[in-house]
Amino acid sequence: MSTDDRIAGRYELVRRVGNGGMAEVWLARAHGDAGFSRLVAVKRMLPALAQNLEFAAMFVEEARVVSDLLHPNVVQVEDFCSDRDGQFCIVMEWVEGSDLGQLMVEHSKRRERLPWADVARIGVSVLTALHAAHSRHDASGEPAPIFHRDVTPSNVLLSVHGVAKLADFGLARAMDRITLTMPGVVKGKLAYVSPEMVGGQRASAASDIYSLGVVLWEALTGRRLFEAKNEVELFVKVGRGEIPDLRELRPELSEALCGTVHRMMRKNVAERFSTALGAAEALERVIRESGERDDLGALVRAR
Repeated sequence: MSTDDRIAGRYELVRRVGNGGMAEVWLARAHGDAGFSRLVAVKRMLPALAQNLEFAAMFVEEARVVSDLLHPNVVQVEDFCSDRDGQFCIVMEWVEGSDLGQLMVEHSKRRERLPWADVARIGVSVLTALHAAHSRHDASGEPAPIFHRDVTPSNVLLSVHGVAKLADFGLARAMDRITLTMPGVVKGKLAYVSPEMVGGQRASAASDIYSLGVVLWEALTGRRLFEAKNEVELFVKVGRGEIPDLRELRPELSEALCGTVHRMMRKNVAERFSTALGAAEALERVIRESGERDDLGALVRAR
């Protein structure tokens, strides 16, 4: 591929690895001087949406709000550019491994359950990433929290080195930016939306904590939390906020672990952890006091 065919003259697309409602993600190779190159991920806006000013603004917003969110458990944005057709592209770090959704499906097919300590470690990592987003400040030092709004298994990336990273802030909304009209619920994501958001309330730190609670519940049990024939039925079930007891489905789990996950998912917001950091500390304590060793990297490499 010639330099002219590369995005912004330096990003060579290798293969498409994902396709969503707003963008597609490619594995790419970044080229530099003196033969330098390395793998990156390029998220490119879909051509059909390129002329939609609202979606274009959302895409730019995603790059803007995440670019200064420097955290080891957040997928980092490295560049923002356009291809030769004028389509916006976000260049991100490439995470070699899998995502939690894929790992859950693979274990389910083998009728196996994920090791609870690895699931808890994933939870700690994502919660610390959420805390960084929720406690973000702008350049002037004023609070400017980011609420992810789309914490799902597919947005939790797991590296072969044992690091869990939160990806895709495409629905994130920084409180310092109110110019965008965001979609209420994206089709297929409703099962992870908090009861209060289904009831019309705005996203918050508590709603992100709830969503991650659903992810952890499903990762521990190997099944979907809410089964429904259609989205109307799913909407009703999510709004009710009735959560089956983890220990009835997986009796070997400790009361401390189950209690922590269930607290993240309380229907009453006031009964949840007040911060993502508080939930992370509770999960970390469960791992430490159990003496159980987690080895997420080995789990990912073995798939």
